[in-house]
Amino acid sequence: MARKKIALIGAGAIGGTMAHLCALKGLGDVVLYDVIDGLPQGKALDLLQSAPIENFDIEITGSTKYEDIAGADVCIVTAGIVRKPGMSRDDLLGTNAKILRQVAEGIKTYAPNAFVIAITNPLDAMVTLTKRATGFPKNRVVGQSGILDSSRYRTFIAQELKVSVASVSAVVLGGHGDDMVPVRSSCQVSGVPITKLISSQRLDEIEARVRNAGGEIISLLKTASAFYSPASAAIRMTQAYLMDKKEILPCAAYLEGEYGVHGYYFGVPVMIGAGGIEKVIEIELSPQEKKAFEDSLAHVKDLVQAMDRVLGAG
Repeated sequence: MARKKIALIGAGAIGGTMAHLCALKGLGDVVLYDVIDGLPQGKALDLLQSAPIENFDIEITGSTKYEDIAGADVCIVTAGIVRKPGMSRDDLLGTNAKILRQVAEGIKTYAPNAFVIAITNPLDAMVTLTKRATGFPKNRVVGQSGILDSSRYRTFIAQELKVSVASVSAVVLGGHGDDMVPVRSSCQVSGVPITKLISSQRLDEIEARVRNAGGEIISLLKTASAFYSPASAAIRMTQAYLMDKKEILPCAAYLEGEYGVHGYYFGVPVMIGAGGIEKVIEIELSPQEKKAFEDSLAHVKDLVQAMDRVLGAG
């Protein structure tokens, strides 16, 4: 049986980390693409030389040519500039929209049957642009957002209670920005509602940290943004697709009436299997969470309109 092919568009810190994870998990052959000649080739060669140590046999290549992603089963897009200290995700809109439009054209031409995962920020606008420019159906274009945000929520809850992260279930919905929605009413520790374990005031503080978790990392790194955790999140989605796991994961999916949202990408729980996004899962929200959900949606709508203005002017 031929191995699957995974194209990583952008060979920066996230791209390199994803390539490493693909190799360690044996998910398939990897093509690292980047516009900077030498960067994808060098990372690919370095990773290949770890194969005898880690005992994997997949092929890893680096390229600056879109034709080398031909026939990819999965394309994961990280291309674009990253945030610096003091920047919001929205500040990346103009530059990254123009980059993503070119990337989407490359995917449409050379990997027309791929499952596409967008990571580039501002996520909700960039995944919208990816779907439009490729013309792919909604089940084959998805944004990585909620898995990462939910993981951060689970991490901080586990640290607070000094329990295993495996004992914490939590979900973050909405746009991938400062108004994302940690769903407190669904957060549990081994079945116990989180409100019985942590005070409301302390949960407010933890959830504020979740919303700013990416910015916190940027303020520490100074010249880079998070890459280990976003890479892990995207590979979790890739694994669910390639292995037909039917896994329920919070992702930015294109909604057509679910949650009362029409025609926008928004972070919600979805089932990922061999059919891509096979189902949107609707969960009950408290009145306060519904209000936060609407506020986050309003921001996503503004962001998409701003992107349209940028691309129209370009």
